[in-house]
Order: sequence, then structure tokens, then C-alpha cells
Amino acid sequence: MHVFVTGGSGQTGPAVVAELIRAGHTVTGLARSDAAAARLESLGATPHRGSLDDLDRLRSGAEAADGVLHMAFGGDFSDLDDMKRRDVAAIEALGEPLAHSGKPFVVTSGTLVMPAGREATERDEPDLTGIAAFRIAGERAGLGFAARGVRASVVRLAPTVHGPADRGFIPMLVATARRTGVSAYVGDGANRWPAVHRNDAAVLFRLALEKAPAGSVLHAVAESGVTMRSIAETIARGLDLPTAALTPKEAATHFVSPFMATVYGFDGPASGAHTQELLGWSPTHPTLLEDLEHGDYLTAPAS
Repeated sequence: MHVFVTGGSGQTGPAVVAELIRAGHTVTGLARSDAAAARLESLGATPHRGSLDDLDRLRSGAEAADGVLHMAFGGDFSDLDDMKRRDVAAIEALGEPLAHSGKPFVVTSGTLVMPAGREATERDEPDLTGIAAFRIAGERAGLGFAARGVRASVVRLAPTVHGPADRGFIPMLVATARRTGVSAYVGDGANRWPAVHRNDAAVLFRLALEKAPAGSVLHAVAESGVTMRSIAETIARGLDLPTAALTPKEAATHFVSPFMATVYGFDGPASGAHTQELLGWSPTHPTLLEDLEHGDYLTAPAS
């Protein structure tokens, strides 16, 4: 299969591109810079110059492909409405050339769109008022192509997609612990986050392209709920620091921003059981706490 990929040079993208090529697929990846193009070429993919705002370039990339995987998401987080608009416009541009073709179209979202406080499944409805509600419009735009003869599906990534050289939420926690001298959590720290290793997520993206039925909602979740207290305690041991329980008000100034304090206090466990059964996906890589203890999170130079 010839796959057109957006976000192939980002955080999770290179692992996905490598997995697709390893499985015998060919990949063309959207590249908005020379560095992104070079990264894609180093993985064995062909760069397709353009950005998420270049809708004609998105259409031409999709037209030439047997399937499309959309992972890129960007913009200014101070303007969530604009980010949502840009994502929906990109999804519509990518999906239009696939209409009535039966080709696969995989769109990326996150499990943070789900309701808080209980283990969410792939069959549950997202929370229209939740902290990641701005991702829901993209999900719906992508899944809408299932009614137009496209094998459309959505992969919701766990909030922590862990692995070497991570640049996401967990490194931000580590950096805050180093800066403040304490490894903190909100409240009693019993709130839970799903997690998945980057390489396991890459396998799921490949399986979604290869065989996910039209209209599938998939959860890239290997662990349904790792408590934030256990994460903070693992960081504390590794850095030889104390832990601290913060009130929401204290967390708003302790972490990078009030929004990130809300994210770190969010209780959002999610199940990937249906996804594993549907596609035969079986995560095999280290857990989040194993990666924290034995990976590069605590040994990488402070940024």
C-alpha cells in the first residue's frame, strides 16, 4: 500500500513511518521544512512539501495514495477554535479525494476527549465540554467519510505516548520536578492516565490502515490507568527528590500553566480492550513506569 502521512516527522510519526515501511508499505510524508523532509528521507519515505494549511498539497498527496494517515495537529493553543478549524479543513481536504474509493483514512485524536472519572471505552461518547473537546470536530469530520465510501477510522492516543526522546507531558513533569525540587501531584494523586509505548502505537496505526472497518473508533491504550501519584513517586526516586501533594490552586502556579495543572489533575482512564480484540493488537513494549525507571526520562540532560 502507498500511504500518505501527515505528522510523519513529529514525535510519534517516525515510529509509525518506520513500522509501515518495515511491513512492506511505501510512504509519502507531508514536510513543511527541510529538516522534516530530511527526517522522512532518513526513514525511507518520500517527502511531499507543504503544510496543513496548503489544502491543495494535501489533496494531491491523498489523490496519489492508496490510503491516508493524518497525525499532524498544530497551531496556537491560545486559539483553540482556530486549531479546530485548521484540523477540520485539513481532514476534509485529505478525505475528499478518497470518497467512494474504499481506501483507508485514519485520523488521530486523543483519549482526553473522553468523560472523566471512569474507564472510557471505544463505544462511549466523547465529552463535548471536556478539556480536549477541541479534538472532537476532527474525529467527526474523519468518521463522516465512512458514509461516503471511505474506510475511515479514528485512533485516539493515550495522553502519554512514551519512549526514547519523548517531548510530551512526562518530560514536562520531570523538568518541573528538577526546577522546583519536588515531584508533585494534584490532590491525593489517585487520578489515572492511560499510557502506550510509541512502538506499540505505531503497530496500531499500521493495523488500522490495513484492516480497521469503516467507522471504527480505536484506543491506542496499553495501560488503562496509571496513577499520577505513582508517576510522581517514580520521578522522585529517580531524581532523589521528595514528593508533594498540591491543591488545585497550588498546582496552577507550580506546573507550566493553569491548563497543564488541570491536565495533570485529570482522571481519565480508558480501555483499549475492544481495539485489541478487533484488530488483534497486542502491546509488547515496556510500561510507562518501566520506561521512567529504565529509559532516558531521568538521565537525559535537563532542558
